[in-house]
Amino acid sequence: MKIRFTKAHGARNDFLLTWRGDVPETAGADYAAMARAICDRHTGIGADGWMLVDPPGDAEADGGIQLINSDGSPAEISGNGTRCAAAFLIRHGHAAGVVRIRTGAGIKTLRLLKRRSLEFEFEMNMGRAEIQAERFDLALAAGARDVTLVWVGNPQCAVPVENFDFDWRAVGAEIERHAQFPKRTNVSFVKAVDEHTIDVRFWERGAGETMSSGTGSTGAAAMAMARGLVKSPVRVLTPAGPLDLRFDGDIFLTGPAEIIAEGEFFPA
Repeated sequence: MKIRFTKAHGARNDFLLTWRGDVPETAGADYAAMARAICDRHTGIGADGWMLVDPPGDAEADGGIQLINSDGSPAEISGNGTRCAAAFLIRHGHAAGVVRIRTGAGIKTLRLLKRRSLEFEFEMNMGRAEIQAERFDLALAAGARDVTLVWVGNPQCAVPVENFDFDWRAVGAEIERHAQFPKRTNVSFVKAVDEHTIDVRFWERGAGETMSSGTGSTGAAAMAMARGLVKSPVRVLTPAGPLDLRFDGDIFLTGPAEIIAEGEFFPA
């Protein structure tokens, strides 16, 4: 048995993309197990998530995606991953300047800004952020944390911080599986830099620490906007480089996607 894949990353948030029709029936019986196998960074190809891609099926979208995290859990959407899917669909001739992708959070529209070979830059309409709780005291082992709960197509817990000189990874892991979030949550730690800039670290549900996050950046920026820490446009400094967002009713995120490999995975 073999599974064909394309590997891409959006600001070092990496994904493996496979046409759903190329998945053997035996593997399709357990997508979660296959995602854990192919995403393993030692015995698999290695990625933050595995994405099953459908070709255009109707006039509303140029393709569809189903995202499974590296731990086998389902995810509604990834901003960085959706840009990777847009690059994949363009490469295969299913879209051009504007790409409409059906995701678990609805149809998302991306506009191609630049392309150089297999390097792409898109502006993606992330929709609107729903602030579910602007200020929420979350009880943790080390004491309560003031957080903001946001929905951006997936759940986000944005944590304002003054610096990153603490074990934010451990705190992120604790928050991800907190009883407040029965389906777990994504976590961002957000430091305000100036009125248009925030610095962020990410702990993603089902993947752990990631170098960047499109939805995480959106949730972090929405929290900072709601609390009056920044104004639009907002630059999000991530360990992988900056992502830029503008608030114009909907939230528009500009960021890269790069296709870096194609091959076949032979599961055990």
